[in-house]
Amino acid sequence: MFKEFRDFAMRGNMIDLAIGVIIGAAFGAIVSSIVDDVFMPLIGLIIGGIDFSNLFIVLSNPAGAPTPSLVAAKEAGVATLNIGVFINAVVKFTIIAFVLFLVVKGINAMKRRAAEDTKPAAPTREEVLLTEIRDALRNGGTAVVTAAPSPAAKKPAARKPAGG
Repeated sequence: MFKEFRDFAMRGNMIDLAIGVIIGAAFGAIVSSIVDDVFMPLIGLIIGGIDFSNLFIVLSNPAGAPTPSLVAAKEAGVATLNIGVFINAVVKFTIIAFVLFLVVKGINAMKRRAAEDTKPAAPTREEVLLTEIRDALRNGGTAVVTAAPSPAAKKPAARKPAGG
């Protein structure tokens, strides 16, 4: 049983998948940092100083606790609708989806090029003639030549002048 599991885990696809998951997690962390620390503050500055991480709506605050920020509201146990966190998540998703789209598009282009390279080339004239000769020998020596005759065989017959 252990040998089967080891064989399963050591397959190329499993290792590739594990590497992909690790790289994906690291990429997700980078995208989160870019969105949270670069994009959203710039967008907030352009819009008018809005901090998207603190953009929320208080749904229920029975104790009347002050809610100057989302962190303070959570610490006080206030029910909130976290619009800014949702906007950040949508931006992160959009960036990751676009990058994955570009990766898949690149992989598909490479697969198409590889498929075009592996297509067999059309047979040369010599290969066609040799195939016909082989087939004629198999059929008992009756040759059926379909290749174009050589240029020397296309000379027109000499004509006699009219009236002579």
